[in-house]
Amino acid sequence: MNYMSAQEAADKWGITKRRVQILCSENRIEGAEKMGNMWIIPKDANKPEDRRTKKEKKRDLKCTRN
Repeated sequence: MNYMSAQEAADKWGITKRRVQILCSENRIEGAEKMGNMWIIPKDANKPEDRRTKKEKKRDLKCTRN
């Protein structure tokens, strides 16, 4: 299997290396393993969903005045 580093994953996904390391330590990236002091991530791994933000519900913006 081909692997990439945390920095390569960060560049690919548009996030920081530190964020990738946190995702790895939380077991949110399937197949990621720690080799010594470095995380290795499968090249075909998908970026996990960001659970830090909530999705907004669409509000009804109709005016109710008479």
